[in-house]
Amino acid sequence: MRVIAGECKGRPLKAVPGTNTRPTTDKIKESIFNMIGPFFDGGKGLDLYGGSGGLGLEALSRGMEHFIFIDKDQKAIHTIKENIKQCNYEDKTEVFRNDAKRALKALHKREMQFDMIFLDPPYAKQMLLKDMEEIDKLELLSPEGSIVTEHGTDVTLPEEIGNFYQVRQETYGKTTTITIYKRD
Repeated sequence: MRVIAGECKGRPLKAVPGTNTRPTTDKIKESIFNMIGPFFDGGKGLDLYGGSGGLGLEALSRGMEHFIFIDKDQKAIHTIKENIKQCNYEDKTEVFRNDAKRALKALHKREMQFDMIFLDPPYAKQMLLKDMEEIDKLELLSPEGSIVTEHGTDVTLPEEIGNFYQVRQETYGKTTTITIYKRD
């Protein structure tokens, strides 16, 4: 695993130890950023299931100004912090150990909005619909923002979820689908 492009291009990233977290492959990460970027002029992002932090760090390397990483697994939190340090992004990031639902409520209390939200929950615990409904209800996505979901090919997401509509969907191999939503 590595940062693919931008100011940290080529920087190696650590994976979360164990089998509870599956990192996004470089090929899929490259495809995601080709669909939504590939580069950014500032903006705030949220990775609700941070894992190793690879997606958020890639976004920072490509020009996002601030990213918040959430994960409930202590090993993931430790790995995210190590990878942030590896990229020298301590001043551009916040890391919280929390479950997704409580984290969304806490971010709402801080009156935050995000230009990019990554939702890549472990396949066995698909929470995408509930998470997106909560993000919509709490108005956490900025008017021009995007939600990028990564999920199993066995999961079918609707064209519309609340005020979000699907703008793109791509399948990679037999296991991974990327679905991108924007605000209606």
